[in-house]
Amino acid sequence: LAKHSEPAFAQRGELTVTYLTAAHRACAQQIAQVMRHECGFDEVTIDAVGNVVGLYHGQDRRAPRLLTGSHYDTVRNGGKYDGRLGIFVPMACVRELARQGKRLPFGIEVIGFSEEEGQRYKAVFLGSGALTGEFDRQWLDLVDAEGISMRQAMRDAGLNIDEIAALRRNPADYLGFVEVHIEQGPVLTELDLPLGVVTSINGSVRFVGEVVGMASHAGTTPMGMRRDAATAVAALALYLEARAASVPDLVGTMGMLEVPSGSINVVHGRCRFSLDIRATTDAVRDACVADVKAELKAICEGRGLQFNLEEIMRASAAPSDPKWQALWETSVQALGLPVYRMPSGAGHDAMKLHNIMPQAMLFVRGLNSGISHNPLEMTTSDDADLAVQAFRGLLDQLTEQHGPRH
Repeated sequence: LAKHSEPAFAQRGELTVTYLTAAHRACAQQIAQVMRHECGFDEVTIDAVGNVVGLYHGQDRRAPRLLTGSHYDTVRNGGKYDGRLGIFVPMACVRELARQGKRLPFGIEVIGFSEEEGQRYKAVFLGSGALTGEFDRQWLDLVDAEGISMRQAMRDAGLNIDEIAALRRNPADYLGFVEVHIEQGPVLTELDLPLGVVTSINGSVRFVGEVVGMASHAGTTPMGMRRDAATAVAALALYLEARAASVPDLVGTMGMLEVPSGSINVVHGRCRFSLDIRATTDAVRDACVADVKAELKAICEGRGLQFNLEEIMRASAAPSDPKWQALWETSVQALGLPVYRMPSGAGHDAMKLHNIMPQAMLFVRGLNSGISHNPLEMTTSDDADLAVQAFRGLLDQLTEQHGPRH
């Protein structure tokens, strides 16, 4: 799929595929073609939000199906494996079943979700959100950097907006949802383990904020009389770092830090910043948020500054279903590998499906210290093959559970 990239990025040898661009639509067509002609899926469609949906029927078409997949869009100048690995792993398993002419007691529905990254429009999980009934029609009015609305982009792609509501899935039609994903971090590679079993997807919250002080002359304003906005934000950044480090599986990041119209000889009058706080439970996350807000207030009051803080995103933690997590653990163990349990610090489509059905994820080790959202993102063929074998093991366990009783 990496041969498809948006022109300005492709010229620099960079991979960028954002929602409903020509590169994005080419990816969808390629996935659909492979599903139809190489993997033996019975039904392949591209739905009203651009998801590629492949269905491999089971012995009884009325029986609940296994739902799986991941996203095929990318961040700007991203890597080849993020999301896409989780589409091709189950496709490889379906291809083998089709070659053997084998039908399971349940069908397999593999979805290449059209959007997860939120790069073109300020909305995320468009593809998986449509399946859970959480596609917000107000998103249709959002515009990209070129002023093209999502509504127009969808029309240009030949998608029927009126069909979006009908994409909502009935949980009774499914056994559950599983997702394979590259780890996107350094833990597995540091432990020299190819696979990890996800225990929970971290709950996250994001803010954008600004501190306002007084711009003044760097040479003539005494240190005790300054109202420096940037040093206040710097103090908050250090507090966030220490607060997050004090609790296991809690992370806090100030990813954006900007001094508008900053000058070498001016005390900063304004400073803009962002906050990203994540934890395995919403309670731990929210306790950190409360402390950071209180610290921001105290810093600004002590320095004679004003501030504003706006919450722009909140996602609840999604703990793995214990029974489905156990399926992954059994599969990994059957391969002769240690079972390593770990939280996911990144968000995934499984967070959305978690709202309507049981879900569990499997992580695959990345090379280059597990770096992701980066051209250096990589995994090995051996580790990818182990993921396919683990997925096949999960299918075998489900077959045993849901097959005919003698």
